[in-house]
Amino acid sequence: MAQRSDILAARTSVAAACRQLAEQGLFIGTAGNLSMRVGDLVAVTATGLVLAQATPDDISLVDATGTVVEGELAPTSEVDLHLGVLAHHQAGAVVHTHAPWGTALSLVLDELPCVHYQQLVLGGAVPVVPFAVFGSPELAASVDAALTGRQAVLLANHGTVTTGSDLSAAVQNAVLLEWVCALYARARGVGEPRPLSPADQQAVVVAATARGYGRTHKATPA
Repeated sequence: MAQRSDILAARTSVAAACRQLAEQGLFIGTAGNLSMRVGDLVAVTATGLVLAQATPDDISLVDATGTVVEGELAPTSEVDLHLGVLAHHQAGAVVHTHAPWGTALSLVLDELPCVHYQQLVLGGAVPVVPFAVFGSPELAASVDAALTGRQAVLLANHGTVTTGSDLSAAVQNAVLLEWVCALYARARGVGEPRPLSPADQQAVVVAATARGYGRTHKATPA
């Protein structure tokens, strides 16, 4: 069972992440939701929450069935989506947004090609999950399946979902996905974007692994 201090810290962190994503334009009004694993429980945003104003009291704790075990507010209508992803993938947190660029591309693409090497953090090309009504079992199942081997998907005519090993990583991946979507959309205004080939992607993986790309490390002494 999650410790009291862990539960309080999780509710505080989730609320802070909501405000951060709203400030960056990825959460708009009540559109979007976020969850974080806390032991055998999940801290998740409440339904109808104005995310830019989120406080720890707006974050509910639910069990594996979605039953509220702490908090006064009902969880987001997408709670089953969050629980499914957290149960079946090595993820510590899930972010669902209606971010402008990601949602725009979800209207026209079947897949977002891998056009920049930073996209490899998300798993490369990002699939677009077919449209299903929000909060439906069909949407939850489709997202669960599409996230196998990756940390981001677009939801057709709806928005985005990202995961991460922890809350910070899931939030960073949501921001990264929106950046890639904006990059792709702007490039499409000039011409047809050139995706990275599988060989290019593999070369980047090898180089990043060898150089410790994306992590700080001590300088080699002169």
